Amino acid sequence: MSNERLRSALLAQGKSIADLAEAIQVNPKTVERWITQGKVPYRRHQYATASFLKVDVTTLWDDSRGVESAADLSKAEIVTVYPHRHLVPANLWRDMYARAQQRLDVLVYAGLWLSEDPAFLNILKSKVQGNAQVRVLLGDPDCEAVRQRGIDEGHRVMDGKIRNALMNYRPLFTSHPEIGFRLHDATLYNSLFRADDEMLVNTHVYGIGAYMAPVLHLRRLPGGGLFDTYANSIEQTWGGARQVTDHDLTGA
Repeated sequence: MSNERLRSALLAQGKSIADLAEAIQVNPKTVERWITQGKVPYRRHQYATASFLKVDVTTLWDDSRGVESAADLSKAEIVTVYPHRHLVPANLWRDMYARAQQRLDVLVYAGLWLSEDPAFLNILKSKVQGNAQVRVLLGDPDCEAVRQRGIDEGHRVMDGKIRNALMNYRPLFTSHPEIGFRLHDATLYNSLFRADDEMLVNTHVYGIGAYMAPVLHLRRLPGGGLFDTYANSIEQTWGGARQVTDHDLTGA
């Protein structure tokens, strides 16, 4: 039996099978089977589909398994896990931020590689022009947490990497003052990259650089708590951070 409720929800949002498949990262033929054959997807795909189409999950599929626990919902928020950051597809970072409509957050120590990407810098500019909230949080190059993180990674140049990132961002300070740049002195256990209800969580592991550490791709679901836990960390760090000064750029 076909799933006409799912077909109708796609039409109501002006979305195609390909749009849905791309958004929740499944094969379009899989989505087609959900519709034409009435196949029931995994629970995490049900919630991801409902979130994408802005409807309750029970509108699309009967809730025959009853109410799920918060732990089940939090598991469903995990789209995928990459064992190392360098294995994350390069276009995923750009595509995720390009999809953002309301908020775009970066919480890192340096994130130098991201500041060196012209496509990412263009996304920052385009998003504030579209009235999205854009916030970039870098580590205070003079703070103890930055010094210690450099030691933990096996080097002592984290402060220099932050100043290099600041120089890469510097043209945006004047051309696009709507972009929020702040420096924090927090001890980070993860680098966080949020675009609306999607997030990449780059864990920090003692003794190796962040590019070698695992990355979780999360998508927020109603009732799940994993995404919001990390999102709250961004808010708390932003609240305690300070503005960038000339000293931060020069080190003098």
